[in-house]
Amino acid sequence: MRPRTDTKIPVVVIFAPTACGKTALIEKTFGKGGLAVFKDRAEIISADSQSVYRGMNIGTAKPSAGEMEQIPYHLVNIADPSEQFGAGEFIEYADRACKDIYSRSKIPVLAGGTGFYIRNFLLGLPVTPASDPAIRESLKQRLESAGSQSLYAELAIADPVSAKRINPHDNYRILRALEVYYTCGRPLSSFALPSEPRKQYDFLTIILTRPREELFSRIDERVEKMFSEGLEEEVQSLVKKGYGADSPGMKAIGYSEFFIPGLNTAQIKERIKLDSRHYAKKQYTFMRGIPGAKTFSADDEEVIQSELKLFFRSAAKAE
Repeated sequence: MRPRTDTKIPVVVIFAPTACGKTALIEKTFGKGGLAVFKDRAEIISADSQSVYRGMNIGTAKPSAGEMEQIPYHLVNIADPSEQFGAGEFIEYADRACKDIYSRSKIPVLAGGTGFYIRNFLLGLPVTPASDPAIRESLKQRLESAGSQSLYAELAIADPVSAKRINPHDNYRILRALEVYYTCGRPLSSFALPSEPRKQYDFLTIILTRPREELFSRIDERVEKMFSEGLEEEVQSLVKKGYGADSPGMKAIGYSEFFIPGLNTAQIKERIKLDSRHYAKKQYTFMRGIPGAKTFSADDEEVIQSELKLFFRSAAKAE
């Protein structure tokens, strides 16, 4: 039976920070050896801002080839580290993937740890002024001549709220925030996010948690594993290909730390652990107050799978 075209697309959303156990849960549930009710009925859309980049495998804890054989993944290895890939691009690709997956009578499962992406996918992006080519070109020229620090300082005055949210080296978002400000005279931060889920989808939103100290311990173990698997060599390989500190992909945790002057390997490793812990706490803040979201311990597999069964059965009745 083909899906009806007049119904909402059912989408499972699973959020969890790195090392929480999300990938293992997905494989146990939706993989070839998973529960019969889910077998061949789901495909994964990665909601990890760095898994989109080719060649960045170890530091992003990207699904392995074996894991992707267990269940199809989307939004993995679709861009070079030199390319900018933000929330707008993510929503565009994810929307397309959801339609494609559902058209084949399967359920999209959007899963990852980038809370900013997931929140914007669930609620939609704020409605902001359209891009002004003349203003954008002028800002690009100033970026080239004056540098990102100058424009970031300008943004901190014009829109201090956005400046706090944006990495000082994220040229794309700095330019966009300034472009909005100079286009309409209003800071980007004044455009509020929608407060209700997007109407074209029927969401089951699951947030996985672990006690903080346990999560931090798992993060430390994950970082140790990354180094034993060859993270340092992977970064060196990417640098040889021409990617550096200014490449959008290389600004990720697990890569950017290698470009901090004066750090040896042991110090880089500890810095990655620290940055990963801080990022995990920050990611949860992006998911606060999501309408209808359900929070579970990552170890409550049976309870989570029961929720998923009810959702899948409801989706099947709607077809």
